[in-house]
Amino acid sequence: MDDGLGKIKVISDHFNASTSSVDSQPNRTSSVSDPQSDNSSRSNSWTRRQLRSAAFMLNLFTLRGMPWASSTVGQKKVQLSAVEVESLRSELADLEEREAHLKAQLEHVDEILRSARLSGYLYIRTRWTALPGEPPPLDDSDIDDWLPRFVVLHGPCLFFYLLSTDLSPQDSTLLPDIVEIGPLPSFKREDEETRYAFYILTRQGLRFECSSISKIQVDSWLSALQTDCKLGSDTKAPNGSM
Repeated sequence: MDDGLGKIKVISDHFNASTSSVDSQPNRTSSVSDPQSDNSSRSNSWTRRQLRSAAFMLNLFTLRGMPWASSTVGQKKVQLSAVEVESLRSELADLEEREAHLKAQLEHVDEILRSARLSGYLYIRTRWTALPGEPPPLDDSDIDDWLPRFVVLHGPCLFFYLLSTDLSPQDSTLLPDIVEIGPLPSFKREDEETRYAFYILTRQGLRFECSSISKIQVDSWLSALQTDCKLGSDTKAPNGSM
């Protein structure tokens, strides 16, 4: 028996507990990520994206030529020179003045449309009649000096505006000063469109000749003016008309 023992190799620590698995346990646990650290990482990444997006939008709405600098509290502020501030004030004042002017124009047009008896664009030209003892005027019917005007019949007055949005008329005449109203022969201009016309003669000798491509519009003006001026509709065109 003793001799047999010499052929058996005895390993003293063969049956000892292995420490490799114990040692590897911390490695396995360390490889598992901490949920709290993941949430913190995602939050930081989201915050950085939000800051980059905010910075992009800030740059998008930044006025040209305005330098941005960091303040002591970590916020962005605009640093403007005195010249830039004065330029901005001037631009704002111009915009406010323009806004007020447009508002006044709109109110004026609204007032005309609501209260005027008749209004619309007509082509106008003026002529003076010959006074007693003067030679008759030259025939200038071929002269194309018709100009578009916005005509308004309001109350006892006839107004002539350059544009419908103008606040002040270029010319006007009182209805009691109108002594004669009548049609004029139709004619054609260079555009080959037939134009219908009528005239308004004042006691001062000033004659307004009015025309339009719409016969209905001309008839409406003739009817309204003859009614308001209490003149008959059988008035004939005076000498020197078209």
